Amino acid sequence: MRDLSTNVRAEVAKVVVGQEHVTDVLLAAAVVGGHVLLEGPPGVAKTLAASAFARTLGVEFRRVQFTPDMLPSDITGTVTLLGGAGGQLGFRQGPIFTNVLLADEINRTPPKTQAALLEAMQEGHVTVDGTAHPLPQPFIVIATQNPIEYEGTYPLPEAQLDRFFAKVMVGYPSEIDETRMLRLAHHGVAPATLDHVATVATGRDILDARAAVDAITVSDDLLRYVTAVVRRTRELPSVSLGASPRAAVHLLAAARAIAALAGRTFVIPEDVQTSAPAVLRHRLLLRPEAELERYTADDALRAALATVTVPR
Repeated sequence: MRDLSTNVRAEVAKVVVGQEHVTDVLLAAAVVGGHVLLEGPPGVAKTLAASAFARTLGVEFRRVQFTPDMLPSDITGTVTLLGGAGGQLGFRQGPIFTNVLLADEINRTPPKTQAALLEAMQEGHVTVDGTAHPLPQPFIVIATQNPIEYEGTYPLPEAQLDRFFAKVMVGYPSEIDETRMLRLAHHGVAPATLDHVATVATGRDILDARAAVDAITVSDDLLRYVTAVVRRTRELPSVSLGASPRAAVHLLAAARAIAALAGRTFVIPEDVQTSAPAVLRHRLLLRPEAELERYTADDALRAALATVTVPR
């Protein structure tokens, strides 16, 4: 597991500089069967990071650019006339039938299309004309959205955001990392090509890693710590809606994944603390007065972690 983490990070870093935390969360999500929402301004390599990550795993990857006129069938597929003399009706698979799906600018498509995608993420299959079509495994959705532009967008409601295993804030790189990025091979304005990224794992490796993560030991004290952190988010005066029970399940899974990828067989409190921002930030709804004071979900999480006793 540690070798998997080291190799994937090294390959993605060949084309994406300064965003190692994105790779870490994507890998953790893959080994627990979760989905990730990447949020950040344009041009910070969200799409490139997702593409490079999929290439390191050697799995099928598809990208869909979400638009306001997109229909659910454009994602899931539809029943249509198939070729041949018989002219039989059959199911034509949509782009969701892949291992890694990049849903670019998910907040630019109407709620009906968003809901179709999120239902497939939750159920692991697509139902068309009364027939369920299972999705391939492993299956991970990496969605992106731009936090700056709001005109012409359809923000995901809280209930649908809760379906995502993690939300990663992708910001601008440091000055040193930005200079390192400029040293990468470029062809005009085109970025470094994915040809530089080697495949270091397989889909089978990811499925095997899930079994390894499930075997990670978690003490009763750590279980109570995860519960206390999640419940504390519901009691903060700055928060009107705290983390759900599903968030507790995801937080524990993330802590297990971090422990496994670090080469440990047990979870420590630092695994929970490291996982908490990505797993919980999109599940908190702040009160209007807190938002006016520029208080963020990450600020609320720091407050929650600071007031929960850490097990020894």
